[in-house]
Amino acid sequence: MVVELFTSQGCSSCPPADRLMAQLARRADVLPLALHVDYWDYLGWKDVLADPQYTHRQKSYARAHGKRMIYTPQMIVAGTGFIKGSHPMQLAEYIEIMQKRAPEYQIRVTAEAGGRYRVLAHALRGAELGPMVVQLVHYLPNKPIQILRGENAGVQMNYVNVVTHWAPVAEWDGRSDLNIEIDAGRDEPGAVLLQRQGFGAIEAAARLPQ
Repeated sequence: MVVELFTSQGCSSCPPADRLMAQLARRADVLPLALHVDYWDYLGWKDVLADPQYTHRQKSYARAHGKRMIYTPQMIVAGTGFIKGSHPMQLAEYIEIMQKRAPEYQIRVTAEAGGRYRVLAHALRGAELGPMVVQLVHYLPNKPIQILRGENAGVQMNYVNVVTHWAPVAEWDGRSDLNIEIDAGRDEPGAVLLQRQGFGAIEAAARLPQ
């Protein structure tokens, strides 16, 4: 279960959500991913982990799901559950509801020679078949940051699962079996995600073998 957090070091409401991600990171059944956005950088502190690409991703979610605004913190569960702010109970309910749904796709990643990986995926019985984007994500498990200025001046944060790279590696029709080889190209931990085209549901995810 993938949980994306759109966050910023310049947002005074974000630290509780960042700490909630640290709790999620201890769960084997959840893959929390922190995406730092850049649209609060004008408030006196430039988020050193921010990337305009992640702002674009958040905006794309908003357009795809008919939402008029973007904000931080925002959590998106499995590409479809939208949570404004930091609400542990609401997040737990979303995760529980989605985990009770029968999975529609299965994915497996195995290590190959030369630092490459093989990605295998297929639809399960009863799946709603449709085109997918196969995405490769890398992240830093821990990143301590001392915030010196802005709304969070003086706050020491230990961010978890900070996304450093997010890129599509293949498009898949979601019908035939998927069998591709990819080059991770980085030493950081990572995962492969299957997301329905158009910023839809994230149907499956698998961590890269270490």
